[in-house]
Amino acid sequence: MSGASKASGRSSTDEAATRKRGRSLAALGYIQPQTYEELRAVLSSGTVHFPKRLRQVAIFLWQHPSDVALGTIAQVAAQAGVQPSTLVRFAQIFGYSGFSDFQGLFKEHIKGSWPEGRGEPRTETEPNLHFLRGMVGASQASLGRIEAGFDVKSFDKMVALLADAELIYVIGSKRAFPVTAYLSLTLSQQGVRNVLVDNVGSSALDQIGCIGGRDAVLAVSFSPYNSITPDLVAVAHERKARIVTVTDSTFSPLIPLSDSWLEVVESDFAGFRSLAASLAVGMALVHGVAAMRGE
Repeated sequence: MSGASKASGRSSTDEAATRKRGRSLAALGYIQPQTYEELRAVLSSGTVHFPKRLRQVAIFLWQHPSDVALGTIAQVAAQAGVQPSTLVRFAQIFGYSGFSDFQGLFKEHIKGSWPEGRGEPRTETEPNLHFLRGMVGASQASLGRIEAGFDVKSFDKMVALLADAELIYVIGSKRAFPVTAYLSLTLSQQGVRNVLVDNVGSSALDQIGCIGGRDAVLAVSFSPYNSITPDLVAVAHERKARIVTVTDSTFSPLIPLSDSWLEVVESDFAGFRSLAASLAVGMALVHGVAAMRGE
């Protein structure tokens, strides 16, 4: 191939890549996000449709902005379970030349978020105490995130929908099941009729078999959203039950089915994730429902 032909081939390839990238940005309907809040607005708009790996990145970025801000591209990629090149590709979709530029959104977001006077970190030689303190720190971070951005309007709507229901079906599996089991118990202790959908004997679909329009579902679900919960909630939605959801990102398949939802993102330590914030929000819901019914 002649030099002119090679140059022409490269030019055509570059132009095709440029056009492809332009179409990606145009499909979003947004200009390049300049802040973390603008990025979240784009991701939650419902106009973004990522393939599997990029969706995995989006969920991680949504849930762990501090880790993204402070980590290297290799560290962030390992935590997200993808290759570094996937992070670069994700950044380029939003008009950034690479991951470093894109990472600046997250660095600006967390700047100044750490309070002064925390003191020097303690060096712990006892492994069990080190792990315990790590889990306590993860729980505190989860609870602090709730305090910083709690959606009171959605919470009040969830309480009203649950309080008005004839019967509440409490649905959650895998990591969410300890939360739903405790919520069901405390609802019962407050005299609120409910059904814990526990799927014992693979009977979950039968357990919601009598759900109807006067009932409500309280669903709890966390990424990677690969449990039976979305299927059960879809059945309840088809039967006109009201749906309220506690989940951890705008990418949850439960959100399009929900009448109201709350975002609760739990921090983790050494691969173990806290449930402190989910339980706190759940207990507040139970208290609100019991109080409203008492009135």
